[in-house]
Amino acid sequence: MKAIVAVDLNWGIGYKGNLLQRIPEDMRFFKQMTLGKVVVMGSKTFESLPGREPLKDRINIILSKSKDFEKDKLIVCPSLDELFCELKKYDSDDVFAIGGEVVYTQLLPYCSEAYVTKIENKYPADKYFPNLDEIEEWELVSISDSKEFNNIKYSFLKYVNNKQRIY
Repeated sequence: MKAIVAVDLNWGIGYKGNLLQRIPEDMRFFKQMTLGKVVVMGSKTFESLPGREPLKDRINIILSKSKDFEKDKLIVCPSLDELFCELKKYDSDDVFAIGGEVVYTQLLPYCSEAYVTKIENKYPADKYFPNLDEIEEWELVSISDSKEFNNIKYSFLKYVNNKQRIY
């Protein structure tokens, strides 16, 4: 499993149910990485998607105890045990944790890689991604050149987990 996320300098990821920033190249990167793959998210992340519709051309799995989801379009797993049982059906390289804060925190130890779009700014945030620079088992292995959109600087980082747990 892999994680994919956009963070600010404080590792903030969201505020009041919204992303901190929408950067077209980051959106394209997210789509390119997850298209045809399995995406795992929490219920609040799903509810924040346009039209509360599953992401197209991906297998959408929601980790939630809620029974309020249309199961014909989604796979709903009420526990980590059920999620891990479901994920055994797929190649772990094809599975992406996409948020939010609770899902990232629960699944990060099981991720082999994390793709982080680092926005070189600080925003008001109420949801955060764990700071990988402070977690011993995570190692920064690549960073893109700095890019810019509407005076917002950002770069793409890749981390690897040297002590990944197996589910």
